[in-house]
Amino acid sequence: MQTATIFNHETVVLDGEHFSDCEFQDCRMVFNGGEVPSFDNCRFNDCEWKFEDAAGRTLAYMKVVWGAGGKAPIQGLIKEITGGGGK
Repeated sequence: MQTATIFNHETVVLDGEHFSDCEFQDCRMVFNGGEVPSFDNCRFNDCEWKFEDAAGRTLAYMKVVWGAGGKAPIQGLIKEITGGGGK
């Protein structure tokens, strides 16, 4: 667990990590599709979010589904992610 850490201009691999009261400035935030990270009271300034390996393949698959006419399920996932699904 990372607690009260300041990350500045770093590549931070997120898989399976827990961050509490951390600050990320101009970082490259990388999620590879492993265990989901958690963030508690963290701040992000000008960070780049990257989805690589399994996470990147999942996004590529979603793009294929969208392009094949499966817009409704992808839109449903986006609503769920953003809290717009009414649940």
